[in-house]
Amino acid sequence: MLSAKSLFQEILDDDESFRLFCSIAASGESQGGWENARIAALVPESERALAPKITRHGADEDKHGRIFNALLKKRGLQPVLVPHETDYTMLLEKHGIGLAHEKLKAERPLSVQDLIIYLSHSRVTEQRAAEQMTMLRKYFGDHPVVGKAVKMISNDEDNHLAYTHEELLRFAAAGHGRFIQRTLRECALAEIRVYRDVSLAVMDHMGRILGWPKAKSALLAAGIHSMYAWERFAGWRRMVALRMPERCDALGGPATTAPEFA
Repeated sequence: MLSAKSLFQEILDDDESFRLFCSIAASGESQGGWENARIAALVPESERALAPKITRHGADEDKHGRIFNALLKKRGLQPVLVPHETDYTMLLEKHGIGLAHEKLKAERPLSVQDLIIYLSHSRVTEQRAAEQMTMLRKYFGDHPVVGKAVKMISNDEDNHLAYTHEELLRFAAAGHGRFIQRTLRECALAEIRVYRDVSLAVMDHMGRILGWPKAKSALLAAGIHSMYAWERFAGWRRMVALRMPERCDALGGPATTAPEFA
């Protein structure tokens, strides 16, 4: 039976597919760590209270990158070069989602609108990350190899999502509601396209590594296209809704460490 659990188990059991999976994940997390660190350094004076939370967000992303690399090391594997078409973070930037790297590499302070763009991008992508980690936690939270990592990263992603809700609601209360909703919608519609394309590319690479028959690959591709159709019709709305989270001030403290992985 083809299921999310059986699919990931197959990827986990094979060295080459596991190496590609962890390499893609580590690369994206490390990129997110760099982006958050630069944003924290460029926060305008009027919003300096936000900088420690952005720094914490970036530190968590860096930690996740180290965790995925540590999982490879424990298995005696080295990271591989991430194929261009599977680079979710880079492709989002290419499609104009989030803050351009040129802006982050400059030394000019960001504006409040820049921060809203950053938070909107994060709110959408953290929704995706939190959902994926919830699924992995359900099926592999007790796994002897990846269980601890899955639980730790899942908890962090939930914190990140809560933080974006809270901060965007604060900016909405300050009069930026229309800009926030417009930006969230643009981010969500672009993200679901990029996620579809990256998912198809990742499954194509995994299929070749694992020797999947054409029928299996076609079925998975059809499932990805069906998910995109649902998200394009209505599913994207879950990525733009804002509500006060149960975890308030979720990034208010220092970043947690992962000594058993790093």
